Amino acid sequence: MPSGQQARAQASQQARAQASAITPGGPGKPGGPPSAAEPAPADKVRALFGGHRLSPGQRRIAQYITDHLTEAAFLSITDLAERVGVSQPSVTRFASSVGFSGYPALREALQPIALSAVANVPGAREEDRRNELQAAVDAEIENLESLRRAFTDTDRVLEIGRELARSVPLTILGLRISVSLAEYFAYAAMRIHPDVRLVSRGGSVAYDALLQAREAGGTWVLAFAMPRHSKEMLAAMRAARRTGLRVALITDAGLGPLAGEADVTLTAGTGSRLVFDSYAAPGILSAALLQAMADADPERTQLRLEKYEQAAEQHDFFLDD
Repeated sequence: MPSGQQARAQASQQARAQASAITPGGPGKPGGPPSAAEPAPADKVRALFGGHRLSPGQRRIAQYITDHLTEAAFLSITDLAERVGVSQPSVTRFASSVGFSGYPALREALQPIALSAVANVPGAREEDRRNELQAAVDAEIENLESLRRAFTDTDRVLEIGRELARSVPLTILGLRISVSLAEYFAYAAMRIHPDVRLVSRGGSVAYDALLQAREAGGTWVLAFAMPRHSKEMLAAMRAARRTGLRVALITDAGLGPLAGEADVTLTAGTGSRLVFDSYAAPGILSAALLQAMADADPERTQLRLEKYEQAAEQHDFFLDD
């Protein structure tokens, strides 16, 4: 079996050989300068993978193929798995996840794109790599623009904020990757609400906490569910409803099993261009809901914030910036 270095050299030679066999043509044709309207090779690859929910491990495979297109498109499944540092079955599952019957079919779709990159756009791969972080920011800007359009009518957010403000205690539920959003919300809500309870563990621990909250007089749970959506979150939401609690859900999708178990669903898109998701829009939505809670009972909010500032000054919490 050839070494990794030999395999890379063979792949590059194959790409150059096939590219050199292309007959020169006019703009947008093989061998000619690309049309102004023609997407860059990396954009074609992203479009090939787009619209599919990929795990962090699968995103590593997708990123490697995008960054090393002219080589990766001609690698065997063994060599690609070795480059990325994953197993061969992982590569096969990745190909299936993006809609192909297997890795050979995926490679067949990638090769014409790789050939066009070699023939028409020298150096495009380096440029695409430099701009990948900007592309991730652009995707988040689109999520924020979508949320901004949804905020044209604020009545729904204001009403949910009032309901959450009235629920004493108020339970905040977030498991796995969603814990960070739940912790942020709970930390801020404690400044303006008299009894906030954070549930960040699933199973029987979550059920016990939800049952205690209901017996203490709570009426609402605010749940955060970001991809990948877990079975234990679905079980926790069902448990909350069985106890008599109502569930408000902040998630990335308005449809699906989780939304089906919620009394109210608020959606905000997540950024998925990097290995791990980013949450600019869910963060803004959370802050807007906190604002609605604060406005629902302005006297209580002001009193609690003043007491907190007094405690912060007394105990010297913060640096003098």
